[in-house]
Amino acid sequence: MPETEAVAKPQVSIVVPVYNEEDSIPELIQRITDAMESTGRPYEIVAVDDGSSDNSLALLLDYQKKFPGLTVVELNRNFGQHAAVFAGFETARGDVMVTLDADLQNPPEEIENLLELWDRGHDVVGTIRRERQDNPFRKTVSWLVNTTTNYMTGLKISDYGCMLRAYDRHVVESMVQGQEVSTFIPALAAAFARNMAEVEVSHAARTRGESKYSLLKLIMLHFDLVTSFSMWPLRLLILLGAAVALLGMGFGAFLLFMRLVMGPAWAAEGVFTLFAILFVFIGALFFGLGLVGEYLGRIYSEVRRRPRFVVRGVYEHAPAVPAAGKKAGQSTRSTTKSKKKSGGKKKAKSG
Repeated sequence: MPETEAVAKPQVSIVVPVYNEEDSIPELIQRITDAMESTGRPYEIVAVDDGSSDNSLALLLDYQKKFPGLTVVELNRNFGQHAAVFAGFETARGDVMVTLDADLQNPPEEIENLLELWDRGHDVVGTIRRERQDNPFRKTVSWLVNTTTNYMTGLKISDYGCMLRAYDRHVVESMVQGQEVSTFIPALAAAFARNMAEVEVSHAARTRGESKYSLLKLIMLHFDLVTSFSMWPLRLLILLGAAVALLGMGFGAFLLFMRLVMGPAWAAEGVFTLFAILFVFIGALFFGLGLVGEYLGRIYSEVRRRPRFVVRGVYEHAPAVPAAGKKAGQSTRSTTKSKKKSGGKKKAKSG
């Protein structure tokens, strides 16, 4: 392969979903660039604008003039964080892809630690937030989600909520080929990984903007995670139904016995208790119907085969070549020949 072509292909792709983060973008791009320059590896930054309503897209396009290696993907509307990451995966060309939130709570300076583990042969590198800078309620919910999800899915991931992760190209290609409408990337990658590792990373308090994940969105994300990777909730319904049936039969036998021993007056006095228990059973029934409906809704979404995102435009630049530091491409990993060309082109696609 010619030397110019080897230099032109990035080894590392930094994929950043962006949604209304205009306040963070200047520092974000600068810190990613500084962090990657220190590694000495050829890299590119793939920023995916997920239908931002502020000036995020305009800022990203303007920064292309100042920072080589910045590719901007513009989505047609807001499709959600994970869809935006998939859009970035389909555009990125690196041998290893690092995902990073735009809010700078996960410092870009930690990227080098992930790449060192990738150099050792780990095809997925997860992260664990050290001294997490979130409120106690969010930490508690996160712990509950991590614990229950690992139990339900059989996966062993310590921190599902940390977006700073590294994926080898073959794992990314497997995920992209899946074409699932709704999925959870860290769990999906773990299912495809052969040699996964985790490393602790620092975590900073949010200083700009606000979290895009409300409590309701976090609950829905957990539903996506559980229903995408486990049949455990449906099996739990079977056990719950059997337990409720046994309790109902036992309660009926108890009422019959008390009626025979205490007389009809006792049975009449317990009618309100019976109503209370009946309401509990009805609540459990509605919960079960809702859970089954969640699975049916996912099947319906998959059958329609609608694209999980629509790309309005891709604005490409050449990958950045570090000016100093380590020799570029020092990893022992094999490289894949690039099929895309750079140079500020704009193209549209859906995925």
